[in-house]
Amino acid sequence: MLTIQVGHSYFLRFDRKQWERGKPYPPLATMQVAALLRRMGHQVSLFDAMLAEGVEEYEASLNASSPDVVVIYEDNFNYLTKMCLGRMRDAACEMIALAHAKGARVIVAGSDASDQPDAFLAAGADAVLIGEGIAPLVELIRRIEENPAIRTREWAANLSGVAAMVGGQMQLTRVGAVPPDPRIVGQPAWDLVDIERYRTLWRERHGYFSLNMAASRGCPFRCNWCAKPIWGNHYNRRTAEDVAAEMTYLKQTFQADHIWLADDIFGFHVDWVEAFAAHVNASNGSIPFTIQTRADLISERMATALSHAGCAEAWIGAESGSQRVLDHMNKGTTVEDLIIARERLGAARIRVGYFIQLGYLGEHLEDLMATRDLITRAAPDDIGVSVSYPLPGTRFYEQVKAQLGEKTHWQDSGDLAMMFQGAYDSEFYRHVRDLLHEQVIVQQWKVVGHADRHRTASHALDARWDALIATEAVHRTGAEQVTLRPRTSCHV
Repeated sequence: MLTIQVGHSYFLRFDRKQWERGKPYPPLATMQVAALLRRMGHQVSLFDAMLAEGVEEYEASLNASSPDVVVIYEDNFNYLTKMCLGRMRDAACEMIALAHAKGARVIVAGSDASDQPDAFLAAGADAVLIGEGIAPLVELIRRIEENPAIRTREWAANLSGVAAMVGGQMQLTRVGAVPPDPRIVGQPAWDLVDIERYRTLWRERHGYFSLNMAASRGCPFRCNWCAKPIWGNHYNRRTAEDVAAEMTYLKQTFQADHIWLADDIFGFHVDWVEAFAAHVNASNGSIPFTIQTRADLISERMATALSHAGCAEAWIGAESGSQRVLDHMNKGTTVEDLIIARERLGAARIRVGYFIQLGYLGEHLEDLMATRDLITRAAPDDIGVSVSYPLPGTRFYEQVKAQLGEKTHWQDSGDLAMMFQGAYDSEFYRHVRDLLHEQVIVQQWKVVGHADRHRTASHALDARWDALIATEAVHRTGAEQVTLRPRTSCHV
């Protein structure tokens, strides 16, 4: 039996935007690995960086647990880990160095480590897993249990998907993305999480308590900009009964008021969603929950099934109001899909959020205005806005990598800096982001019956759009030929 500490390096306090947002979730993938290693018979502890004060808290945890092996396994369900934020890489490297100095064997896994294993090996990691890495992790643990003094060369020998330093050179046989490993089953190690720490922050900030879970791993769609270093285009879903049982457990054990279902695409097939609704209602386990989905999956039957299961909010990857941009992204959806999905979900009393992406290759001013028009027509309840982020391993990254300079990562999720030469500079996109957010707020005044306030705010917002468009030439980068179309009022 080994003493193993499993942890991750996403410190909420190091991401100002997310700290201010105040919606932290336990690290599901990290907890799943902790549960797996414990089933293998090892003594396992968890370091959860999410609400930690800083790396000094990790050092105290390390001293207390004195592990033989440290596994820094990033939470693949936290979409921010795909962005390989610079501040989190720094934290991971500090943690690796501390664990290495204590004499522990250090294994690292995550999106950033899969893309750039050399950075983590340089910090002192003994092995870096590429992709989900469950099979090589199990074998590495088996080998070191059999021979605690095993040298790195023999430890990592003949293991595909493991990077290690051997004789001063990085040894790595890369493999393509593999399906989610079947050994990740059952519930994550919820008992290792300081639930009360999460509950306290949620109730202080929002007046309710939310926890997270996932019904599936992976996504079968092939958007050009979406990095998939962990599961590729593979998709694996739990049974509807199993997911319902976990939701019931979270409701009864921790008295959660809300669930964030962290799947890239929740449900996928309407038959599964209907079965889930039946199981969770039969066990009195339904909790209001939020999902991510696609517009083209929202049939009337799907909207009804989600409502019956308890879905309170659905976030759709809208990306753009321009069909030309959606096609360029290989998104596979239409603008009309977005509007119809919003209508169907709204009719089922499900709030709708749109994820919007600005600055994609080939986007012109008229495309940005089409996105503005989409927000006007569909009137989503909320939006999240970002600029296109070139993630390694994507077709989009290959198209722009020659333009990338020294800045290849955002420091935190609020950075919103362009890292390639889009049509406009970062400042312009930040202005567009702010105006789109303001548009959603203004439209709410009409929804709640404040017609006069809506009318006044709409005129003021139109003036701000006009002012921005009047200066757009100043913000052009020269990367695109931009055509201005006549402004249309956003009054609705």
